[in-house]
Amino acid sequence: MSLRSQLLKGVLEGCILSLIKREPVYGYELSMKLQRFGLNEVSEGSIYPLLLRLQKAGLIQGEMRDSPSGPKRKYYYLTESGEKALQAFKAEWEDIRIPVELILRGEDGR
Repeated sequence: MSLRSQLLKGVLEGCILSLIKREPVYGYELSMKLQRFGLNEVSEGSIYPLLLRLQKAGLIQGEMRDSPSGPKRKYYYLTESGEKALQAFKAEWEDIRIPVELILRGEDGR
């Protein structure tokens, strides 16, 4: 597994929760949104197991809706627990992001 894949694996859940918070999305649409942000290695096949895990954890909920082009699609939206998990992710991300950036810039941490 590449370094990029390992790093992405740790933050993908937070990215997905954030995108779902913006608007309900279905799996393929979510994959396309991630790719538009430059996360091209996130395949549709890797999205669905993660969506299932998030749904089982009660962080998102799925709802079947009519599609303008074809069969019904399962749209996902954030639950109240998902909103809390997203806020916790954002806080943890900031706690990690800032010191890592300081280290990478060569600052001495004082």
